[in-house]
Amino acid sequence: MSERKCLVCGEKLLGRIDQKYCSDHCRNAYNNLLNRDSKNLVRNINNKLRKNYRILDSFPLKDGKTKTTKMRLLDKGFDFEYITNLYTTKKGSTYFFVYDLGYLPLDNDYYMIVKRE
Repeated sequence: MSERKCLVCGEKLLGRIDQKYCSDHCRNAYNNLLNRDSKNLVRNINNKLRKNYRILDSFPLKDGKTKTTKMRLLDKGFDFEYITNLYTTKKGSTYFFVYDLGYLPLDNDYYMIVKRE
């Protein structure tokens, strides 16, 4: 019977016949390496969504809404490409949401920030 070795470090395996790794460290290292690309994409998108949410949340809301300019949002680092959902009213206005905070584009590069109840 051939000697079994750890898939990560190559150390000799002792114990169960179906064992693949010599330690939890090697098992975690192997799985992290295996899932690195897909997890990295998801992590980057979640970080951008979280940043957008913090920026929208930084504006004090009066009666659940407030107004700001596009430049103020951009200066804080807001990325208009990353939203979680859209809401279109019966009148045809489209709100862009990041979780429960959203914005509505108005005239002259103004935006109304709202919080969904």
